[in-house]
Amino acid sequence: MPGIDLSGATLDTAILEGANLVAANLKEARLRQVNLTAAKLCGANLMGADLYRADLRGTDLRETHFMEANLTGADFTGADLRGANLAGADLRDACFMGTDLSGAHG
Repeated sequence: MPGIDLSGATLDTAILEGANLVAANLKEARLRQVNLTAAKLCGANLMGADLYRADLRGTDLRETHFMEANLTGADFTGADLRGANLAGADLRDACFMGTDLSGAHG
């Protein structure tokens, strides 16, 4: 079942802590420095999204699609990225301490 469609939205610096964005379409959304701490984004489409310096600590990102996304400086500490697709994503300076990357690919 598809989630909310926020494709192309600009949500820079938004506070979305604990938000339920399961299966959301955030394709090419601008989420620079957004706070998504402990949010639920499993199965979300973040293809081509800009998550520069996003706070994703403890976030559920299972099976999320990050193809070609800008994840520069993003903080994934303690996040669940099992089965995530990171193909072509920019991961420079991203933090993955304590992150579960089992089955993630790209």
